[in-house]
Amino acid sequence: VQLQASGGGLVQAGGSLRLSCAASARTFSSYVMGWFRQAPGKERRFVAAIDYRDSATVYASSVEGRFTIYRDNDRNTLILQMDSLKPEDTAAYYCAAISTTKWLWVRYSDKYDYWGQGTQVTVSS
Repeated sequence: VQLQASGGGLVQAGGSLRLSCAASARTFSSYVMGWFRQAPGKERRFVAAIDYRDSATVYASSVEGRFTIYRDNDRNTLILQMDSLKPEDTAAYYCAAISTTKWLWVRYSDKYDYWGQGTQVTVSS
């Protein structure tokens, strides 16, 4: 599975951005999908994940209520809608795919099978 993330940019605090992740595989709908982020000098951290049938989602506590993850299996696309952005949300954001059998480990980056390149999000104060 090849993943291509896009949609990052510069936004003021309180603003919104929508990140997209386009997947190459026809089997996209069979993968659990996640978003992670990495700020300079820090570890890559879990942001959100969604199961393959769009029936369950999980978020990091730092983004819950502000970010929404969803997917369009017909278009092989994963979306992260980010609202009420804060300067601490500044990071490179990565989309990733994991086997459906690993739902219990979606918060752990080392469990993911495929990664896209990062897209930079910068939130100014």
